[in-house]
Formats: sequence, C-alpha cells, structure tokens
Amino acid sequence: MQDQDVATATLDAATKLFASNGYDGTSLQAIADSVGVRKPSLLYHYASKDELRLAVLRRVFEHWNEVFPRILQAATSGNDRFDGLVGEVVRFFAEEPNRARLILREMLDRPSQLGVQMGQYVAPWVAIVTDYIRGGQEHGTVRRDVDPEAYVLHVIHMIVSGIATANVLGAPHVNGTPGDLDRHVRETVRIARAAIFPDEILSNG
Repeated sequence: MQDQDVATATLDAATKLFASNGYDGTSLQAIADSVGVRKPSLLYHYASKDELRLAVLRRVFEHWNEVFPRILQAATSGNDRFDGLVGEVVRFFAEEPNRARLILREMLDRPSQLGVQMGQYVAPWVAIVTDYIRGGQEHGTVRRDVDPEAYVLHVIHMIVSGIATANVLGAPHVNGTPGDLDRHVRETVRIARAAIFPDEILSNG
C-alpha cells in the first residue's frame, strides 16, 4: 500500500472507530489493524493518537467548508435558499453518518477542544446564516421572535444528534435508499421552516 493510500485509509478507519468507540476507547493498534498495516507505519503518518484525532476532525470540517460555499452560490432566495441550506446540511451528515457520530462524541467528551475547531471552521458560516435570518426579520419574511444564533444551534443539534442516533432508533434514512433519505430531508426542512417563517410565508411556500 502506498504512503498516500495508508494515510487516507488511516483517516477512514480512525473516523469510523472514533465514532463507534470514542477516542478513549480506540487504540492506535486497533486503527492499524483495521487498515492492515503495522503500528509504526501508522505513526509514520500521524505521530500520535491526538494528532490523528485532529486530522480526522480537520478533514470533516474542511470537507464541509468546501461544500457550503457552493450551496450558498447555488441557492436563490427566500424559502428556496433556506430549503437548500438545511437540506444539504442533512445530506452532508446522512450520507456519512460517522461524521455526525464523531461530532456528537466530541461535543460530549471534549467540548473545549472541539470548540476551537468549531470556531475556526463552523463559526464563519453560522454567521452567514444568522445574518440571513436577521435580514429576513428586517424584511418581514422571518418571524421576529426568532433568536438567530440560538435557532441555528438548535437546528445543527437536531440534525447532528438525529443522524448520530438514527441507528439506535432504527431510522431508515441513514445508509438507506435515496427515497428514505429524501423523506428525512423533507421532514427536517419542514420542522426547521415551521419554526422560522411566519404563517403567511409558509402558506405561500
């Protein structure tokens, strides 16, 4: 296996094992065994387990930061833009549930450390969405009683925790058929829209 293949396979295995067993419950030897290499080969690419953990999180956040600008650019305005934003966030996590499981575990186990990553990678696009909400409030297209920051955090929590625990609840949308995923996306968008748009906007949308 070539060096680049080992590095990528190590990230894939670490993501899955950290998501399933937690950081503390996963050994470097278990990751090496999953990749099919000796532990020294793994340590050649990642000098420590903590360095590997940071690389795993960085890949998740950097992948999202590649996706999010394209969503904003492709979105139009009003409900269409909102539906696109929420729908793509759901798809991002549902198409690879270990992302959500990993983030949820880190939220519970290492909140201060994850906060640094969130501040670097997530806070900028959260600010974009909250500005969009405030703009809608000024124009009367968004409910005035919505707290933009709190709303965005609640929606993120709903999506991440919902995807992360779906296997426990037996929800079919994770690793299910495209129709199952579309069904989950539609319902999540519906809940998020109902909480933010006035009745007259909803009835026209």
